Amino acid sequence: MTMSAGWYLRRLSRMGPREVGGRVGDAVRRRRWRSARPDCPSVTGARFTAVLPAGTIAQIPADAAKRLVAEADRLLYGHVEYFGVVRDDLDDPDWWSDPKTGRRAPWGYAFDVPYRNEEAVGDIKQIWELSRHQYLTVLAAAYAVTGNERYAERVAEHLRSWWKANPPLRGVHWISGIELGIRLLSWVWIRRLLDGWPGVGELFENNPVAVSQIWHHQRWLAAFPSRGSSANNHVIAEAAGQLAGACAFDWFSTSARWRAGALKSLDQHLRSNTFGSGLNRELATEYHGLVLELGLAAVAEADAAGVPVPASTRLVLLRMTDALAAVVDSRLRPPRQGDADDGHGLVVDGAGTDRWASLLATGDAVFGRLGWWPAATGSDVRTPLLAALIRPYGKSETASAMNRPARRPAHFADAGMTILRSAAESGPEEIWCRCDGGPHGFLSIAAHAHADALSVEVRHDGVEVLADPGTYCYHGQPEWRQYFRSTLGHNTLQLDGTDQSVSGGPFLWTRHAHTRVLTAGTSQQGVARWCAEHDGYQGSVHRRRVELEAASRELKVVDEVRGSRRAEVRLAFHLGPAIAADLTGNRAELTWIRDGEDRSAVLDLPGQLSWRAHHGETQPPLGWYSAGFGRKEPTTTLVGTGFTDGVVEFTTALRFG
Repeated sequence: MTMSAGWYLRRLSRMGPREVGGRVGDAVRRRRWRSARPDCPSVTGARFTAVLPAGTIAQIPADAAKRLVAEADRLLYGHVEYFGVVRDDLDDPDWWSDPKTGRRAPWGYAFDVPYRNEEAVGDIKQIWELSRHQYLTVLAAAYAVTGNERYAERVAEHLRSWWKANPPLRGVHWISGIELGIRLLSWVWIRRLLDGWPGVGELFENNPVAVSQIWHHQRWLAAFPSRGSSANNHVIAEAAGQLAGACAFDWFSTSARWRAGALKSLDQHLRSNTFGSGLNRELATEYHGLVLELGLAAVAEADAAGVPVPASTRLVLLRMTDALAAVVDSRLRPPRQGDADDGHGLVVDGAGTDRWASLLATGDAVFGRLGWWPAATGSDVRTPLLAALIRPYGKSETASAMNRPARRPAHFADAGMTILRSAAESGPEEIWCRCDGGPHGFLSIAAHAHADALSVEVRHDGVEVLADPGTYCYHGQPEWRQYFRSTLGHNTLQLDGTDQSVSGGPFLWTRHAHTRVLTAGTSQQGVARWCAEHDGYQGSVHRRRVELEAASRELKVVDEVRGSRRAEVRLAFHLGPAIAADLTGNRAELTWIRDGEDRSAVLDLPGQLSWRAHHGETQPPLGWYSAGFGRKEPTTTLVGTGFTDGVVEFTTALRFG
């Protein structure tokens, strides 16, 4: 995908004067660095002191350590899977090769590489992911747990290979700040986890190549921060990596300045990227997880180095953790909202470790759990490692002074998210429903937003019944990118075949629908209610009411369209991958299996519309579900079509057996 002149004009139109000025300065600096690459100063007597406290490794639960070692062994044998593509070349990887397309990124000055052009470069996500070096943190953690030097030797071999193949400012791995930030954070943890291995000093502090790479990464991050309309999760990763590097690799005359700048940026952007309620402003759940991971890892480095962290930084991370605990379902799964690309801030665990349970466990260790939090099941490696470095809060400090919620929140007014539940938070066969009445993404471009105003997700005992289909891809497949973030690709209503918000490119929206929540609460009769409307359709207003009655186990959705014109209606309900549907007329019998038992529901659809089941269609795409980035599978989507003229209501009822 090569961006057109029109895209650049649309992108420019979303920037303010300050951002434009900053980007002009970046362009001048890139031109200057092309001919005069900054030189790393000489360093003597460097020492690494940011080690884990004694006894930390012994705190790792045995089952988590077992999963970690199993994962490390798979990596040693050269096997890894990224975004649905299996690689078996990990024993000696080609750092510039895309295994999906077979293409290899061109060599040259970093800022000349056309990384958005898949024909020239390949799938950039596939190329970048390996070079985040998070698989090396897994190998380093396996060494720390077992003392087996095979893991350490593989880490050293791959780092030396990467450093040789990717000199500063040359090639595809020196383009994006988020990649440099996450990679620098990985190097900090690799050095920490390899402490005690005889060769670690010669790999890092006594290795001029490693020292130069670390310096150049930090110099780059200080020079080219994400700006203005791009200051989303990327700038958090940049600041976290910079802070980690400047704390743990405190070897340069500029380290103190870099550290202060990174800490200030992290605090500023954590606050600007997060609603007061604790939800991430991008309204993309996986980025909530990524930012929380990055923030916790950055604070761990500052605390380990004795660097004072602003109270506001900790407060944002606390609120993010409480918000996560509030929105998860009975199986600890959060909403599937907005973009998701399987990005992680720090990886030290094996396959099968639950990301969200891990974050809640870390939150418990650092902040202390509240009484309404769901019980975190399972174990992980990362929690005891972070908890050993992060200064813990006292319970009185967090609960009273920080105004933590006394009861589990259901409505997040600033984010426009409401969670309706049928039963106690962790009760059996919970009916969980997310209602979306929030802003259309974050900042002027809303890069990771979907056109999903008034959409709902419904789960029964953690099983997705009405599902958010996910993301699947970013670059290279525009028809799939468009489908997965379209209005028709969500459980909401479409008018005249158009999206509620107008897309200007794969990470750019030029017109945003505005949504207003009218009702959100639970009545005395045990009925949870929500109502909202949006103005995304010119000349028409879409209003939706949702009611969840616990006693009858019924969810009712009423869609109202108000407008003076005749419009074509398409109402979509996307079923989860575990759901089988038998559609007869306007009634769908839904069945699935949970824990070996048959479950069922009846979906009564509006009779004014003509209903059809779609499954795995490609021209155009319809009836798909993406469990993770780069992966998709056929599922059933029920679409009702018809017309509206004036004020019309469409009522849908979902009844669980």
